[in-house]
Amino acid sequence: MTYADLLARKRQDDSEYGFEPSWLPSFLFPFQSAMVEWATRKGHAAMFEDCGLGKTPQQLVWAENVRLHTGRPVLLVAPLAVTFQTKGEAEKFGIDAAVSRDGQITAGITITNYDRLHLFSPDDVAGVVADESSAIKSFDSERKDIVTRFLRKLPYRLLCTATAAPNDYMELGTSSEALGFLGYQDMLTRFFINDQRSNSARHNFSGAQWRFKGHAEVPFWRWVSSWARAMRKPSDLGYSDDGFARPPVEYRTHLVDASRPAEGRLFDVPAIRLPEEREESHRTLNERCEKVADLLSDADTAVAWCHLNSESDLLTKLIDGAEQVKGSDSPDDKEARLLAFSRGDVKVLVTKPAIGAWGMNWQHCHRTAYFPSHSYEQFYQSIRRFDRYGQANPVTVDVVTTEGGRKVLANLQRKAEQADRMFASLVEHMSEAMTIARSDTYTEEVLVPSWL
Repeated sequence: MTYADLLARKRQDDSEYGFEPSWLPSFLFPFQSAMVEWATRKGHAAMFEDCGLGKTPQQLVWAENVRLHTGRPVLLVAPLAVTFQTKGEAEKFGIDAAVSRDGQITAGITITNYDRLHLFSPDDVAGVVADESSAIKSFDSERKDIVTRFLRKLPYRLLCTATAAPNDYMELGTSSEALGFLGYQDMLTRFFINDQRSNSARHNFSGAQWRFKGHAEVPFWRWVSSWARAMRKPSDLGYSDDGFARPPVEYRTHLVDASRPAEGRLFDVPAIRLPEEREESHRTLNERCEKVADLLSDADTAVAWCHLNSESDLLTKLIDGAEQVKGSDSPDDKEARLLAFSRGDVKVLVTKPAIGAWGMNWQHCHRTAYFPSHSYEQFYQSIRRFDRYGQANPVTVDVVTTEGGRKVLANLQRKAEQADRMFASLVEHMSEAMTIARSDTYTEEVLVPSWL
């Protein structure tokens, strides 16, 4: 074995399970065609693209290539209501696809949602596309296990999401594991050191402090780039950004006062700890909902995001023409109302980010109100239902909270800045790693220890 062979084996970035695509249609933009070509050759791949860059047609073309290559169907799994949106895209591009709710494979590309995946068998398909794959971690443990097991049994796998790792690198390990590469625990032990005392750059994974091992950062990004591609705009991969500009977004923060102090206090004291934040949210329910109803009273169409059932019920009562989608609704009822809003049949939609924040294209709407929580990913995904390529109007986001909610807002801002830095680092290092990976010629002689 040569030294170059040894380095190549340890790199873990030369595994390809795919094939050369036979169909790259002209309706794809050049950057989309390049992504599909790479993902098809890879076989097990992840596309981390920002909202509105056209992941749906890329998924469909990837799936069609797998179908043509194997002669077997492909399953595309998406969040609620996104299934019919995906079917509409397939019809627009002349791709054979159908939605299935009962576990039956009904077309070359069969589309279903995560709630119904347990009805299907991986033995019936050649590959799977997991749309909005970052949403998997928000599922209960049983459903998450179903998704993970299903993916592991397929010879061709594609993950797609705009928020691959919103807060830390742990999610990159989760995606790698789903694709059949390193699991997140193996990722940590290979590239990171658990060091509580270090003052260097660290990443918080499940309460532990981790830092890169010496000289491990470039190999880490090189490893990620072997199974993933990331971009927030086409120029991240060297393509033109023409046609992919978005209107501005205006964030307006509204602080409401509680009408009464907390029990046992003479005057109101801002919340500091999480239990106090929750108590304050319940105590200011009426004030916050009334403020949202007032803010959205002049909107032609809007979405009010909330987190509590009591918020959802009151907002629906206060806002004229509002309809809510609740967690207790059946999957069919949830889909029906989400689709009704997409068609414009519902003026104002009231729902939780955990239900409707992933995958929907709502460029017809540019007004929204949000009760902030500590989840940056939910906030980001919720706003990007409107702030996405194809939006024709400036988007207005009304963030309604209390004086005690300032800490929540500060935490969201911190996470947003961290996510921006990490995604920028991901794109930068991935570009460098792609350049390095394309060069496999070694011209300099090196002294190798005898034990090698």
